[in-house]
Amino acid sequence: MRRTLRFWAAITAAAVIGAIGLAGAASAHVTVNPGEATQGGFTKVSFRVPNERDDAGTTRVEVFLPADAPVAFVSTQPVPGWTAVAKKTKLAKPIEAHGNPISEVVSQITWTAGPGADIKAGQFQEFPVSMGPLPTVDKMIFKALQTYSNGEVVRWIDPPAADGSEPEHPAPVLTLKPAAGGDAHGAEASPAPAVVDLADIESDGDGDAALGLAIAGLIAGLGGLALGGLAFVRTRRSA
Repeated sequence: MRRTLRFWAAITAAAVIGAIGLAGAASAHVTVNPGEATQGGFTKVSFRVPNERDDAGTTRVEVFLPADAPVAFVSTQPVPGWTAVAKKTKLAKPIEAHGNPISEVVSQITWTAGPGADIKAGQFQEFPVSMGPLPTVDKMIFKALQTYSNGEVVRWIDPPAADGSEPEHPAPVLTLKPAAGGDAHGAEASPAPAVVDLADIESDGDGDAALGLAIAGLIAGLGGLALGGLAFVRTRRSA
């Protein structure tokens, strides 16, 4: 019985440690949240920027919108203590939005921290952006630059790897799904998938709560298996 209990305790501990490790890895880079939206619709996303340095704060964040997937309307939501500047670029070929040709679009957004507003060690900040109509492409890759108070610049610009592995400095990626039908105007981002993937917990709005629920469910399930195993052993002994 003691051996059985020790076995299930070891399994549970390993599972919990693995879940925490996955959540930590998911939070270690700049991401766009939610990570999925609908083609042709409008959506609000937030660029989530964690501070990975213990001796410096993040003072500037630059996000570059993909040149091959221009968006007609882009606006920023004020972030306390930060100043946002949108840079526009003239298109070689205009795009159409609401029946009107658009020849100039936002290509870069730069957020700069005011005094005391930098992202400090152990913290993160979100930078909300509204955009649309979204292009009819499978994904939008937003290259990002993160500048620290010591002058260091981290370039989050690597596209997704073909083999599915995560590059060293992955760029934020927004996956775009076709509209279910009808006019996609005004559609918000698609709801999160029903299946919970521990590696993607950070991309949810409440990552900590989701992680807690996942761990609790895992422990409860393993506990049930343990009790079932003990009952089986006792039954065999009685027999």
